[in-house]
Amino acid sequence: MGCTGRSARFEARAARVAVGNTAALVAVGATATLLTAGTAAADDNPPETQHNVTYRARVDGLARGALITYRISDAQVNSADPAMLPGRTFEATAVLSDPKEAGMRISIQWPYSANLHCEILVDDELTVQADQFISPRVTPARDDPDYGAMNCGAPLSNAPGTPVDATDSATPSPTPATTPMPNPADTDDVPAADLTSVR
Repeated sequence: MGCTGRSARFEARAARVAVGNTAALVAVGATATLLTAGTAAADDNPPETQHNVTYRARVDGLARGALITYRISDAQVNSADPAMLPGRTFEATAVLSDPKEAGMRISIQWPYSANLHCEILVDDELTVQADQFISPRVTPARDDPDYGAMNCGAPLSNAPGTPVDATDSATPSPTPATTPMPNPADTDDVPAADLTSVR
C-alpha cells in the first residue's frame, strides 16, 4: 500500500501541475491575441511619413547680396546669404511631412543681373526646377517687390525678404480720420450757410 499511496499522490500532483500549465498556456494565448489585435488596430493608422528634401540654388553672373530662403521644417523657414560666385551651388536639406510644401526663394540685390537657377529634390527625385534671368535696371524697382527674385516650389508665407500681401495682413488698415459736422442746434453764432463747409 505504500507504493500505491505514493503513486496516487504523485498522480494528484501531476494533475495539479497539468491544470496549472494549461491555465498558464490559456493566459499566454489570450495575451498574445490581445497584443495581436492591438497591433492590427495600430496598423490601420500608419505613422506620418517624413520626406527628405534637398534645395539647390545657383546664381550665374556677378551679383551681390544673394538671399536664399527655404522651408526647413513644417513650421519653419530658414534664410542664408552665401557668397554666390559663378558656378557655385548652394545646397541645404530639410525634412518635411508634406513634400508639396517644399519651396524656396532666391533673390539678388539691385543693380546686379544674373541667371537664377533652383532645384528641389524630394527623396532624391527632382520635383521642381526653374531658371530666370534677372535683367539689369538703371533705377531700383520700387514698384515691383519681386524684382531680382525667383520663387521655386511652394510659396513661402511670412519668410524674410518675401513681400507682404495686403490681403493676408492681420492688422486692420487704419480708418481715415473724419471731423464730425457740428449740429446746427448747438451753434448759435454760425449762420446755417457756413455749416456745410466745415469738415
